[in-house]
Amino acid sequence: MTNVNEHFKRSNYKNKAHIQSIEKGQIVLNRYPLWKTLMVALLVALGALYATPNLYGEDPAVQVSGLRGVEANVATLDTIKGHLSDSNIDYASIVLEKGQVLTRFKNTEDQLKGRDVLDDNLGKKYSVALNLTPATPSWLAAIGGSPMKLGLDLSGGVSFLMEVNMKEAINKAKVGMVGDFRGDLLNEKIRYRSVKEDGDAIVVKFRKVEDLEKGQSLLKKRYRDLLINTDDDTLTLTAQMTELKLKEIREYALQQNITIIRNRVNELGVAEPLVQRQGKKHIVIELPGVQDTAKAKEILNATATIEFRLVDTEGDLSAAINGRIPPSSILLTDKDGKPTLLKKRIMLTGDHITDAKSGFDEYSRPQVNISLDSAGGSKMSNGTKSNIGKPMATVFIEYKPTDRRDPEGNIIFEKVQEVISVATIQARLGKSFRITGSGSQAEAHNLALLLRAGALIAPITIVEERTVGPTLGAENVQLGFQAILMGFGLVFIFMVIYYRAFGVVANLALGANLVLIVGIMSMIPGATLTLPGMAGIVLTVGMAVDANVLIFERIREEMREGKTIQQAIHQGYEAAFSTIIDANITTLIAALILFAVGTGPVKGFAVTLSIGILTSMFTSVVGTRAVVNAIWGGKSLKKLSI
Repeated sequence: MTNVNEHFKRSNYKNKAHIQSIEKGQIVLNRYPLWKTLMVALLVALGALYATPNLYGEDPAVQVSGLRGVEANVATLDTIKGHLSDSNIDYASIVLEKGQVLTRFKNTEDQLKGRDVLDDNLGKKYSVALNLTPATPSWLAAIGGSPMKLGLDLSGGVSFLMEVNMKEAINKAKVGMVGDFRGDLLNEKIRYRSVKEDGDAIVVKFRKVEDLEKGQSLLKKRYRDLLINTDDDTLTLTAQMTELKLKEIREYALQQNITIIRNRVNELGVAEPLVQRQGKKHIVIELPGVQDTAKAKEILNATATIEFRLVDTEGDLSAAINGRIPPSSILLTDKDGKPTLLKKRIMLTGDHITDAKSGFDEYSRPQVNISLDSAGGSKMSNGTKSNIGKPMATVFIEYKPTDRRDPEGNIIFEKVQEVISVATIQARLGKSFRITGSGSQAEAHNLALLLRAGALIAPITIVEERTVGPTLGAENVQLGFQAILMGFGLVFIFMVIYYRAFGVVANLALGANLVLIVGIMSMIPGATLTLPGMAGIVLTVGMAVDANVLIFERIREEMREGKTIQQAIHQGYEAAFSTIIDANITTLIAALILFAVGTGPVKGFAVTLSIGILTSMFTSVVGTRAVVNAIWGGKSLKKLSI
């Protein structure tokens, strides 16, 4: 009997020890190390910090900047102050930054009055533009804090429909061919009388039949897309473009203009612009946040390029001024009206420029450093090797639209040519060189911007302009945020009623998710919130709570099967994790595809959806588990509020 009792006592002791060890093991479950909890808190706090600038909104402002190289200065600032004071218009602040004067107003009414007054008094040298300037505190701005950039449908802005002058594109191609023909014949030492345009054809006249035959053989070999015919009696070669060549020129002009306009828009620093083709000769441009279009028009509409020509030192300048210009020369003036006699033959055009940067020379004079492509470098090298010591002029060319149209309905452009510098060729030039004499540093910077962005292949003009007012954008923002808050509120109520305390945890994660989306959108330089983007945020609110529903239902299921509370919580998160990952990854792939192939509104939706998926996985899995572990983890519980 004693032995039986002894055995029973030993068994009972072992069972108790085993139960205690299980309980200790269960208590160890669902405990995060301190660093993990702090990491979650830090990331959410960081998101909240960078989301904060969106609470301060924007101030209505008027921005004054110089046109065509004119730079605003202290005198401009004082002039603006004087005009506003004389008109009794109150302003919150006025500062001079980077050659521009920014005046903040307390309300939109004063902003519009201020714009009208400054526009009437400052003249045509300045652009007076309405603006919305972030009211972010200086300490937040110092650490890179800024509000989200809003798209055209939310912030307002301007939309242009631009028409490409295809006739001018074909004319420009013909002028280029004339120069190429001359260069090819000279390089092969084939003598000719003249190369010129004649209607839709290029006509080359030779001196001898032998030269005609050599020229025909050379040009047919190099220009297979031209119809080349000869007349032995007149020693004339005629080259005409095929329909296929004309179509190629038109297509090239449209595509290149789209690319160049995109570059120019990027130079303007407009967030999430839209530049796309419409039809055979039109381009649509949307610039969100731009309320006044003067500066945008100046940069976008400018068909600016440069040409390099030799100065005609042998011609009589006085005779040319009086109208007797040599057949091989042209007479141009600089911005001060000083005339210069130049050779007609173009050494190089701006089409070959790959980069242009403004700077200063050794005498602190403004200059533009230019880089050429390989073909341009070769042309410049060949053009200057035999002209060392001779003056070379840099000619700035701009096409300006007039009120006239040709019989085909195209706008007629006026070609404006201006000599911006004349310099002596000191050595044989190559792919990199510099030009000086472009005026002030602001003019050099503006010229470099246009050349770097590219010379338009053909002139363009604005045929339609639509402005989306900030009031309509503000209404869209308000309605969008109402939709987000309504979705958030309904989900919040449902989760609290259905999952009780755990529902509150899920709602905390939902709020953190919203804060992180806004914070990340504010931090990413190229991210822009559009109206479809708001729809993406509403969608992620529902998706974020889906993950918690999966986790909470799995916890309930584990508890119904008789497992302890700590085991149920542990298994709920572990088992649901793979399902959550699979569901979110497939949606993320779809969002990335939308971003890759979509444009405009589709891309805006894809951006917020992608960010929302990543933040929702973090907050609904890692974030909620950190809170659950902090409140319920590692404790011996008999009951769970779920």
